[in-house]
Amino acid sequence: MNTFKVEGIIAAPALPMLPDHSIDWPTLRRYVGWVASQQPTAIAMNMDASEGPSLTRDEQLEVVRVSRGVIGNVPLLSGLIAGSTADAIAWGKELAHAGAQGLAVFPPFPTFLGNPVPTEMIYRFHREIGDGVGLPLIAFQFPKSFGPDFPPDCLAALAKIPQVVGLKEASFDTPKTVDTIAAAKALPRKLAIMTGSDTFILEAMLMGCDGALIGFAGTATRELIDMHRAVVTRDYARAFAIWERLGPLARYCWRAPIRDYRPRMKEVLKLQGLIPHASVRPPQLGVDDAERAELARLVHAAGLLEPRPAEALAV
Repeated sequence: MNTFKVEGIIAAPALPMLPDHSIDWPTLRRYVGWVASQQPTAIAMNMDASEGPSLTRDEQLEVVRVSRGVIGNVPLLSGLIAGSTADAIAWGKELAHAGAQGLAVFPPFPTFLGNPVPTEMIYRFHREIGDGVGLPLIAFQFPKSFGPDFPPDCLAALAKIPQVVGLKEASFDTPKTVDTIAAAKALPRKLAIMTGSDTFILEAMLMGCDGALIGFAGTATRELIDMHRAVVTRDYARAFAIWERLGPLARYCWRAPIRDYRPRMKEVLKLQGLIPHASVRPPQLGVDDAERAELARLVHAAGLLEPRPAEALAV
């Protein structure tokens, strides 16, 4: 089993698209290469941030192949989106063959919709994927109202699966984050807790998260890496200074309705000159003029409009 350390910043970049909603492959190469050049812990593609649920499987495989070809020594994860255990195992093997070195396991909706989801069902799903595919797995905790929720007994069960190395804690709920971190600390082996709650990234790290597996790292990659390093070295003044600049933008992009964070983030990347179009795949809608103006203000205030490398600006 390939292994890598689950900590720090795992970036989940957006997926550049053309105005006809097809994937912009040349821009993907340049953009993902730009993210990788900043040396995040890993890069995760085929996540919700990169419109994984809207992609065909052929597109997902090509996203993995293209990304793997340009990111050098940075480990590559792929979201694993499947509706049944058998399909998840077969699909995971295909993603591994294409170049994925780890999998972020999406809950099999609608089976895992709502709470409580039986611990035995969650355990078997991840265990059989782990046994069948053999790659490191990161489980995925969604908001409690949506499911699935991972209470302490469920985390204890997941910790028995050697391939499960971490949890993307995307509850967007601070008490739940605190409870999850506490439960993980009581486990007999290390299970990394990576925040997926873009609205309070620094706060989650200070609570005890090992890092972030986060869509916002598709734009402020270097800044979030620096912020995490400041937390680890207890340079809290520096960490807060970075987040005071970035936090308003993150909270605006991930505000309700949260489904609109993708077009908002693509507008940010377009403003930065990292992608030429803010296209999203229908039925998702783009932002309106008022949102676009506010995003421009917040991106400027965040200090994210400094000149980018020429290879990232070329289209």
